[in-house]
Amino acid sequence: MNNEEPLEGGNASGSVVRIGDTVRKPWSATTASVVAFVDALRSLGVDAPAPMGRDEHGRQVQEFVPGTLAINADPLSRADLHRVGGMVRAIHDASTTYVPPDDAVWETAIPAPASELVCHNDLAPWNLLVGDRWMFIDWDAAAPSTRLWDLAYSAQAFTLSDPSQDPSLAADDLSAFVDGYQPDDHMRRLLPDTMAERTAAMYNMLRASHDAGKEPWASMFTAGHGDHWSSADNYVRTHRNTWLEAL
Repeated sequence: MNNEEPLEGGNASGSVVRIGDTVRKPWSATTASVVAFVDALRSLGVDAPAPMGRDEHGRQVQEFVPGTLAINADPLSRADLHRVGGMVRAIHDASTTYVPPDDAVWETAIPAPASELVCHNDLAPWNLLVGDRWMFIDWDAAAPSTRLWDLAYSAQAFTLSDPSQDPSLAADDLSAFVDGYQPDDHMRRLLPDTMAERTAAMYNMLRASHDAGKEPWASMFTAGHGDHWSSADNYVRTHRNTWLEAL
């Protein structure tokens, strides 16, 4: 097919291209389950790229949405972080109404501690599109998880990813994000330790994949992701009490 424009940014989703107002990416064993989940969320008001079936090459087709990934845009303000926390809450609330079929197929790199609801599992700045519409993209790793596990990852990714940042400023960012989500007091108390568990799980997955030669994680480990998650894990653990006080 002509006029295919490669799209950059993904690490684990294979070749992704734009054709006109659509995005084409590989169809995997999990795609049908993910598409059904995304369709259900969209019917409940969660904005996500509209699934549009398969093309003649067997690739999944999605709506192309203009915008900039948050990781490549100006730093999010605290008001923005509050907004994103609310977006995560809206996704979780909509997900509680979704009951996947018994034959649903899911694949995610890091096992969740429980199966409370289907989650995106990578609600992070590299998957947040900002523009006329704000939405999370790249739902391919959607799978059963828990609110706390998914929130801990997202809150850390958006606010505690820079170990050079003054912890007191990072804590204010974290507070803004979590306030947007509006968790109860119990969830707030659990977040600092869960963020540490989640950063450690990410680092350990990358390291184990490197040792086993499992791609794309093995190459990501040596390309800087391993160092990033090691530093992030240390930062999150070192300042645990600061996060707890802020929350």
